[in-house]
Amino acid sequence: MSEFLSDGLARNYVAGSWAEGDRGAVIAVEDPGTAEHFADAAQAGEVTLANALESARQSFERGDLADMQPSARGRMLLRVAREIRAIAAEGADILCRESGKTLSAARDEFEEAALYFEYYGGVADKIEGKSIPLGSDYVDYSVFEPHGVSAQIVPWNFPVSIAARSLAPSMAAGNSTIVKSPELDPIALALLGKALERAEVPAGAVSILNGVGGDLGACLVASSEIDQIVFTGSVPTGQAILRAAAETVTPSLMELGGKSAAVVFKDADIDGLMASLQSGIFFNAGQVCSAMARVLVHRSIYDDVVERAVSLADGLRAGHGMENPEHTPVISDLQLSRIEALIATGEREGVRVAAGGVRLDRKGYYWAPTILADVAPSARVAQEEIFGPVTCITPFDTEAEAIAIANGTEFGLVAGVFTRDLSRSHRVARKLRAGQVFVNEWFAGGISTPFGGVGKSGFGREKGLEALYNYVRTKNIAISLKG
Repeated sequence: MSEFLSDGLARNYVAGSWAEGDRGAVIAVEDPGTAEHFADAAQAGEVTLANALESARQSFERGDLADMQPSARGRMLLRVAREIRAIAAEGADILCRESGKTLSAARDEFEEAALYFEYYGGVADKIEGKSIPLGSDYVDYSVFEPHGVSAQIVPWNFPVSIAARSLAPSMAAGNSTIVKSPELDPIALALLGKALERAEVPAGAVSILNGVGGDLGACLVASSEIDQIVFTGSVPTGQAILRAAAETVTPSLMELGGKSAAVVFKDADIDGLMASLQSGIFFNAGQVCSAMARVLVHRSIYDDVVERAVSLADGLRAGHGMENPEHTPVISDLQLSRIEALIATGEREGVRVAAGGVRLDRKGYYWAPTILADVAPSARVAQEEIFGPVTCITPFDTEAEAIAIANGTEFGLVAGVFTRDLSRSHRVARKLRAGQVFVNEWFAGGISTPFGGVGKSGFGREKGLEALYNYVRTKNIAISLKG
């Protein structure tokens, strides 16, 4: 057991201190690779939340971050990055065991978290306003100010990196922040509190709470003390949060998942496509909001692509994340059952299960890498987010048809184009309804590229310089020089 879990319990990080759960309540955390109990997280309730809200408000009113010299704020974020790397080995072991992902992916997640703090640490002193000419009788300028207290609800698929993705720009802008961790795998995220503590982030400026979404999360977003809401997760939960935000008129940033399509033309590099398919739908057992959930293939190469995809899926080695296998479990038995139900629905609709389509016969929550072929665009499996190692392959005949199918869901997070034709890649990319389009490599881009969706994939942007402006509000100051 790690030092952080010396007694098997991960505590809440509140006002610079470590707190037990309300009335000693805990959340039992499983290892998805074994379906066995791993550790416990102290469950925050009303008392812990009230302490976090009070300390966040006090920190903001004191100006702990907002009034700090921007360059000093940047240096503080760089210290956090260094401390994240110092805990990365311990944290990766925890994250692997509680989330089911590979140990190498868990290490990469901590590294990505550190990179977010470095990136936004480098721009903390570059959030600049502007002067607006109104003539010789006026001086007019705009400045950016932090919202105040930012509530951030983090999903379970990438808890550490997604928390850092929002927390770093929030801190860079001068906000106080309360992070609500996912109840399925809260422990590695709780460990980030250790990095904040060691980096001497002012007490109260950041709290990390372990709690149940329908309880703690609902109370958090409904609080009148919250000045901004940041949420990554499912559409139904996002809609519930937006209803609560409407009552308090709280600005919100939503990333709500997707059903993203890759459009594969007949001149595509099939080897490159297969490499993208492996990372695009089988990485993290397909539990990625921007996964390659649909593959639209020109009919002239359709059979070849399906055959190659089946060979890829059948050849992936499954195992516990600590073994760094090619295929890992999904997060829970509930998620496994949901995948199973959707596949059964697809089969009733005439979808062909070309590979996988079953639970793996081993301890833990494993679903076989699955290729669904001959999928009609209207099929439920082509319209709903499965959030598992399952992709749907559909043929098309014309460019216009492919674009229509790709745009034919309620989502619009990412999309892909696979072609050697440069003109076509630009033309199709412009017509795809998505916040980000990958050309010839799924997941191209990085922490500096804006990320977010349209439609039921949400609104606002994370990552890159553009994300900073979600964490500030504009104030204009107009001064009359008359008289």
